[in-house]
Amino acid sequence: MPAARAVKIRGAGGVEVLHIEDIEVREPGPHEVLVEVAAAGLNRADTLQRRGMYPAPPGAPPDVPGLEYAGTVVALGPGVTSTKTGNRVMGIVSGGGMATRVVVHEREIVPVPERLTLEQAAAVPEVFFTAYDALFTQGKLALGETVLVHAVGSGVGTAALQLAHTAGARVIGTSRTQDKLDRCRELGLVHGVLAEGARFHQAVHEHTGGAGVDLVLDVVGAAYLEENVRALAVRGRMVMLGLMGGMAGSLPLGLMLNKRLTVTGSVLRARPLEEKAALAQEFAARVVPLFVRGQLAPVVGEVLPMSEIAAAHERMEKNETFGKTVLRW
Repeated sequence: MPAARAVKIRGAGGVEVLHIEDIEVREPGPHEVLVEVAAAGLNRADTLQRRGMYPAPPGAPPDVPGLEYAGTVVALGPGVTSTKTGNRVMGIVSGGGMATRVVVHEREIVPVPERLTLEQAAAVPEVFFTAYDALFTQGKLALGETVLVHAVGSGVGTAALQLAHTAGARVIGTSRTQDKLDRCRELGLVHGVLAEGARFHQAVHEHTGGAGVDLVLDVVGAAYLEENVRALAVRGRMVMLGLMGGMAGSLPLGLMLNKRLTVTGSVLRARPLEEKAALAQEFAARVVPLFVRGQLAPVVGEVLPMSEIAAAHERMEKNETFGKTVLRW
């Protein structure tokens, strides 16, 4: 078995449970590839897993975090035809991305554009896959529509902002920090709303002439639920991606019925291989060319050595980050 190094979680707790240790990685099986990982992106899910609040799904390493990676193919399993050793690739995994080697199915990998370094590429898969799927597959965002993106300065937020702007949609974004809103204007943000006290629907209606937004991308959950419904236009859609603000909230059902709203929950991590592979292939065909042409770019807030994983967790939990935090080996 190939030897590797990995971040390991020694029981639920604070950042003191994070350690870098030796692990063994199996050889790639049929239609699988072994990737030498150069860097991995940090996600909110990693901090929740460390605290024991978001366990890895069946089949994923229970104690090695990491939902995305970028690296180089170093070995091929039987039957692999879509790639070759030496190719630079990136992708999402259900866990184990923060290891120096990962085994993944060949249909789950996405080629890294030449203009991106592997460290930049590590900031792409989780947030851009999530944002693309939420905006266009789940949310059915159309040309000329208006979308409200919460936590617009986050990794998913900056990805959704760029994708929606590139697709011809108007983006209104919320943040609890004015500096993040200001920085997002360079990425295409039309209106920024400082979400103080979890109140924003009045500002949204002011920015839309009273109509409301066609789509809401929400990573907050309960704390924003009622305000989201009030911010939506008639026949509006809302895609729920996270529950940082709680799991149970007040929902004005009468308003929801009168507006004929659609609410969709979405998560990537627990999806089966077939769905992840289909998303990866669609992303490679439709979104990667936008990176190639420079129309999209990962927003990397900072790149740290993997040895500073504890500090990276602390900064994310204090909401001190803008865009993505990347850990390199």
